[in-house]
Amino acid sequence: MKDIVILGIESSCDETAAAVVKNGREVLSSVVNSQIEIHKQYGGVVPEIASRNHVHNIDKVVAEALQQANVTAKDLDFVAVTYGAGLVGALLVGVSFAKAFCQANDIPLIKVNHIEGHICANYITHKDLRPPFTCLLASGGHTAIVDVESYTDYTVLKTTIDDACGEAFDKVARTLGLCYPGGVQIDKLAQSGKENIEFKSVVMKDGNFSYSGLKTGVINYLHNLDQKGEAANKCDVAKSFTVAAVCGVVDEAVNIAKSHKKLCVAGGVGANSYLREYAQKQCEKYGIQLYLPQLKYCGDNAAMIASQGYFLSQAGKDLADFRLNACPTLSLKTK
Repeated sequence: MKDIVILGIESSCDETAAAVVKNGREVLSSVVNSQIEIHKQYGGVVPEIASRNHVHNIDKVVAEALQQANVTAKDLDFVAVTYGAGLVGALLVGVSFAKAFCQANDIPLIKVNHIEGHICANYITHKDLRPPFTCLLASGGHTAIVDVESYTDYTVLKTTIDDACGEAFDKVARTLGLCYPGGVQIDKLAQSGKENIEFKSVVMKDGNFSYSGLKTGVINYLHNLDQKGEAANKCDVAKSFTVAAVCGVVDEAVNIAKSHKKLCVAGGVGANSYLREYAQKQCEKYGIQLYLPQLKYCGDNAAMIASQGYFLSQAGKDLADFRLNACPTLSLKTK
């Protein structure tokens, strides 16, 4: 059987990334140019600045990915590019480059949903993983429990009605005076903190999630201390917030995963140390196999995009022409 080699391109937010992946699971190269230091001074991602830096970096990142993989354009079977969801200007850079690259080299183009790409990070880490399984998707822009029916078919079972989990982490971090990216900083503080502050659960009666109340609860707690002239123990706040943000979502995912006996975690918040430990503990309790992606594949990267591109190519789905445009509000299917 012929090996399928795919170049993945990812530019949905503030990482310019390119990767070469063989047969959907073997990473030949993965290059990520991060803009964290640029956006840190603003306390978050500035879309216009992100787009300009993508323009500056994308050709060099792709060239480096091809060089590290020891392949040329003629060795590629497909190019897979993120066309949504994300920042529209940032997405357009990746989509435009991919279309030009494919046209110049006569390579078929595949459009990839960034959210589905995060799920595929697990196929890279776990070579034996096969659908069906339950996936807890937790990132800066999305929080959902997904029924992964096949490599290319998904159904959202539970989701957030307002903020995403990662977004809440960033907003609470900003309130605590921590630098961007906030999720990493909260994780570090929480490891030295105690769970001694009661914050509102994020799980609603219907099993969906709401992070706005939790975020407001932290802000009010800090404001009340400030009014009293008292200093907050940031480590305890970080730990208590993390427990409230994570436990209910993981419990809901584990309960759903009892049917497949397999639970995957995906997305940037999947790198959170407490989430990984708690998910492992709960899965062991109920005899569920837990799959965690390597930390380097939790955040935005192009290897996961190339992986999803492979499975789409095998299913004959999402082949794109040169009219492809960015779709910043792209989502997964919901029952």
